[in-house]
Amino acid sequence: MGILYQASDPMIWAIWLFVVFALMAFNEFGRTSVWGGVTLFIVAPIVFTIFVWPHTAAPGNEYGTGNWFNWAKTYSALAGCIGFMALRFVKWRGADGKEHHLYEKRWALCFPPLILAINIAEAVVRDVQMFTYGLWGGAIVDHVWMISGPWNIMNAIAGILNIVTICGWFGIFISRDKSRDMIWPDMLWMWIIAYDLWNFAYTYNCMSDHSTYTGLALLIACTVPTFFTKRGAWLQHRAQTLALYAMFAMALPQFYTFAEIPTTHNPNAFFAVSLVALIANVALAAYQLRRIRARRLNPLTDELYNDTKSYQEVVEENR
Repeated sequence: MGILYQASDPMIWAIWLFVVFALMAFNEFGRTSVWGGVTLFIVAPIVFTIFVWPHTAAPGNEYGTGNWFNWAKTYSALAGCIGFMALRFVKWRGADGKEHHLYEKRWALCFPPLILAINIAEAVVRDVQMFTYGLWGGAIVDHVWMISGPWNIMNAIAGILNIVTICGWFGIFISRDKSRDMIWPDMLWMWIIAYDLWNFAYTYNCMSDHSTYTGLALLIACTVPTFFTKRGAWLQHRAQTLALYAMFAMALPQFYTFAEIPTTHNPNAFFAVSLVALIANVALAAYQLRRIRARRLNPLTDELYNDTKSYQEVVEENR
């Protein structure tokens, strides 16, 4: 018996590892190829919406994938992927005879933080909803074991802080290399780590026995490329890996019947995970507020970290 998860067959962990690498591989395919992105995030979802998901993710199905949250999360992640592709590739010839790009419009740069905030807010609502269920001793919800507790409220607060600390979106630009990635240099490691801790706590709270995939696997699949493959493109990595997994889970929900890794169902584990997430996001918010006051910045229009080495390295790598 582990601290967070019950001991499982090594073969199940091998499947989990395969899922992580598959997500990273398909993310790279969608990132580095325009047609790969179009196929994965536009063509495939249309086909699934018409022919697959109405059957595999119908309301009340035996695998629990027919609830509002799965559908909302899938389409909001896809909306992010498509919106980011528009920022990266949409261009036109203006009346002045010059070539213009969508990312040059400040209003267009509001889309990435907006869709990110919406995705976080969806999870905050779900955490609060789980608390209102009043499952103090644990119960099965949507065919997954859940337990309500103060951790739901703690993590909802952490999620709200994570939204509040989204910053520097007017500094988003498109990389000059072939892949033309959406680079957000102000989204540095401290925000990403705080997000990862909050999101893992959310999946642990609200997807419990599925959280090794919806939490650990997904977070690793987008965080590793952010630090080692394409720095500065975290949100693009996150949206694409999330959309890929959401589509897979909606199309093949029976995957969990043989590859699930259950949590320990220990209330202390739920409390500890959410406490760590809350502390991390409180610390991030306090640090950010300190920088805003010290440098007299406007958090809605200014970049908060453009004087740091990490920020400058990301810019130099991509411009």
